[in-house]
Amino acid sequence: MDKTPTKSSYDVVIVGGAMYGSSTAWWLTQNPDFNGSVLVVERDPSYERCSTAHTNSCIRQQFSNPLNVSISQFGAEFINNFREFMGGDERVPELSIQSYGYMYLADTEEFADTLRASHATQAANGAATKLMTPDQIKAEYPFYNVDDLTLGSINLVNEGYWDGGTVFEWWRRSARERGVEYIGNAVTAMTKNAAGDRIESVTLASGEVIACGHVVNASGPRAVLTSRMAGIEIPVEPRKRFTWIFSAENPLDMELPLTIDPSGVHFRQDGSKTYLAGGHADYDPAVDYDDFAMDHGIWQDHIWPTIATRIPQFEAIKVVTEWAGHYAYNTLDHNAIVGPHDEVSNFLFLNGFSGHGLQQSPAFGRGMSELITYGEFRSLDFAPFSYDRIAKGIPFSETAII
Repeated sequence: MDKTPTKSSYDVVIVGGAMYGSSTAWWLTQNPDFNGSVLVVERDPSYERCSTAHTNSCIRQQFSNPLNVSISQFGAEFINNFREFMGGDERVPELSIQSYGYMYLADTEEFADTLRASHATQAANGAATKLMTPDQIKAEYPFYNVDDLTLGSINLVNEGYWDGGTVFEWWRRSARERGVEYIGNAVTAMTKNAAGDRIESVTLASGEVIACGHVVNASGPRAVLTSRMAGIEIPVEPRKRFTWIFSAENPLDMELPLTIDPSGVHFRQDGSKTYLAGGHADYDPAVDYDDFAMDHGIWQDHIWPTIATRIPQFEAIKVVTEWAGHYAYNTLDHNAIVGPHDEVSNFLFLNGFSGHGLQQSPAFGRGMSELITYGEFRSLDFAPFSYDRIAKGIPFSETAII
């Protein structure tokens, strides 16, 4: 990837070239009413440490807020019609969702009531979620220990694993083929106009000063470092999340849904003979942006005992590989910050997705392209995710957070 931009001015400068930077860039090239220039600045052209590279790549409609349900429904439409959305390009593979579903498990009446309320919202918005008693869970999924459970919730339609890596690759490739410029560099400063209500230019680590029409903050866990260059604070920080791939001495004879245990540990089918588990420590502080060290005690003391208790058949399992990644964690309400700043009008946020960003990237990339082109969201109204709620300290209401 080149380090030096070819021009000194761009209509759109996107800070961060991973899933959200590339989604926005690609959707801009799709919009027939946008004819501007786009520069994507990515500090790590290998993408080795970005959240996109560490994702578990799943999608669900089991949210408690109808807007989040609609966002995932469009995500499912996009994934299942990927080649068509990509213009019918025969180089682009056909994709689909491996719909083994998310299985939320409740062990208290309070959490069961939360699942019931979310189910009502999901059903009203066309999701195929169904509630299950412990006996029903045991009948359909006999491997679970249900002795402590009060209720379960699962959706087997457009909910499960999808190939996020392929979507990311083709968004990036297609955007570049259509004229978007990617550089391996970093934005180190921003300059505002005299009134302080617009970003006039960004400065690169290599010294170039680039004039810009819009700046899109797609910096993942580093979002606040980018916003501070514009004099803006946002409540987004890196939180460490761990993933393990394991095999079982006695594997299941059916697919394992993405199971959200009441403890917060989650695990799912990963391959024909392997499984994936994810979780974090009880103490969950912000971490250094370059801290990807594993904590091996978490597996031994928390993750494996939880899995073996919920699925006794998994008492004998072996870790195949493991990694740590970062959530771009919105400490206010664990949901996205999307759209313009209330004072610096051409500084646009795509931040704080708190672990469900990959599945929402088709909808938000489309929305950002609409905002840049028309000055408004047209397909879905993302106003509830605006910076205004951050400034006022009013959380976006969503209870289904993993």
